Amino acid sequence: MPLGKVLYETGEQRSYVYFPSTSIVSLLCVTKEGASAEVAVVGREGFVGVSLLAEGDSMPNSAVVLSAGHGYRLSARALREEFDRAGALMRLLLRFTQALITQTMQTAVCNRHHSLEQQLCRWLLLSLDRQDGSRLAMTQELIANMLGVRRAGVTRAASDLQRAGMIRYRRGQISVLDRLRVERSACECYGVVRKEYARLLA
Repeated sequence: MPLGKVLYETGEQRSYVYFPSTSIVSLLCVTKEGASAEVAVVGREGFVGVSLLAEGDSMPNSAVVLSAGHGYRLSARALREEFDRAGALMRLLLRFTQALITQTMQTAVCNRHHSLEQQLCRWLLLSLDRQDGSRLAMTQELIANMLGVRRAGVTRAASDLQRAGMIRYRRGQISVLDRLRVERSACECYGVVRKEYARLLA
């Protein structure tokens, strides 16, 4: 799953769901004018294609690989057949769906009420939680597109975090040097999402 690979386009009919293992996928809402904003990220804790599980005939959002890696692709029909058995898989997928809804709602609140620096910290932490290590291969332009803000704003926020010794940014690589301080600089939205995922998917 290479960086930037489009798994779904808004309104597109697809027949596969994806289970990232080492990759991270961004779920985006895109306007008619082409502007976009991320509503959630999915990694090894879940799957991409919830609407196909509910037999939706088209995708309500776009899905793009945010961090390159690997994953598994499965026929949506096969997943629905197993889901309909009402066993352990059904319960697990429903718990993940509830966690994803929480992340989406919290993202909406965060984008409306919290500073760009807080949003950036939340976004970095959510991304780190879905991979190993403390380094992310992300450009500031990509982050700006995900957050739905101007690149200049991300540059200022990232520079402030770097001057404070919390992160290091070099040539499209962001290293989190002091995760505890990044967590303290994030708004409560990150904690709400993390606790919900831990409660539902531990």
